[in-house]
Amino acid sequence: MRSAPRVGARVTGGPAGEGSNLGLYWGDDAYAIERAIDALAQRVGSAAGGPPERWRVGGDATSASLIGERLATATMFGGGSLAIVSEPWPLLRSKAGREELAGVLGNVAPGNALALTATFDRSAKAPAALDALRELVRGAGGEAREFKAPKGGAMTRWIEDRAAERSIRLEPGAARELATRIGAMVAEGDVDRRRQGMVAVGELDKLALYRGGQPVTQDDVRALVAEAVPGSAWALLDAVGERRAAEANELLARLMTNTPEPVLLAQLHRRVRTLIEVADELAAGKTAGSLVRTLHLKPFQADKLAGHARRWTFAELRAALDGLLDLDGLVKGVGGAAGTEAQRRLAFSLWVSERVSARSGLPRSPVRAPA
Repeated sequence: MRSAPRVGARVTGGPAGEGSNLGLYWGDDAYAIERAIDALAQRVGSAAGGPPERWRVGGDATSASLIGERLATATMFGGGSLAIVSEPWPLLRSKAGREELAGVLGNVAPGNALALTATFDRSAKAPAALDALRELVRGAGGEAREFKAPKGGAMTRWIEDRAAERSIRLEPGAARELATRIGAMVAEGDVDRRRQGMVAVGELDKLALYRGGQPVTQDDVRALVAEAVPGSAWALLDAVGERRAAEANELLARLMTNTPEPVLLAQLHRRVRTLIEVADELAAGKTAGSLVRTLHLKPFQADKLAGHARRWTFAELRAALDGLLDLDGLVKGVGGAAGTEAQRRLAFSLWVSERVSARSGLPRSPVRAPA
């Protein structure tokens, strides 16, 4: 009897499905993708009488012919070969390449296996070649699975399940605290969750070693697990629009660790400009619904931005935009005064405090590099 896939996985395999020696695994859950590869290796190893030798390679560092050389011939004794090809998109760039890969997929010898993998965060658009590759794999009788990383309460339950698999006892609240500290409770869709599962399992193993068989408590998690809460550009822009300065500064600090300053400036500038346009429409007597047509917004965007614009005066929005222009000059070093990284971070924080805070009123001074 065929077992059901785990929560978060979507199976789109062909007739052979999970019984085949060919798999395509993609999504934003690197942990689940690795477990799918392990299951494929176990199936093939059980049939061949020994675990297959794993060969990992990127799609940009191999070719269909090289993959075929490894997989087209069955081994006489012991386990076969499992080729794990990550990000295989270069193999599908041309019609000839797709045809050659299709030939390889249809000629994987018994005892051998091929896993094609791709990881990308959920906010990114799936590669255009994914549909074509999925059809090739299904046509060869393989399985195709999409894995979505759990978040929020789903990640809490996921951590509890992984702990149970490892006979790790968790006291109430420990799983949720771990989920929170690795960033799984951030709800926005632009958060990269690809390695959150792997991080969670690694932290569980560390906690189990620390407790030595005793239940892991919420305080243990707080003491041993460093916070890795990701920033969200969407959350930052909403915090700015709603004039929640403290939250905006917190999100900005997280984002500035791995987001280029010019990118943040461009996003903030675009949002403030949009709020000015929305405020202008509303002042002219337009409704939030009319913004869908005039500003080419989606209905939920129009409602949200209209609510944000009503929290500002025109003078405050203009001042916020002027402050961003000053920040842009600071980041680009206009006049030779780029300042240090610490000074630029402080300047961003001052912009939020002086221009975004609903209690700050009109700005007192332009943003400059701190002395």
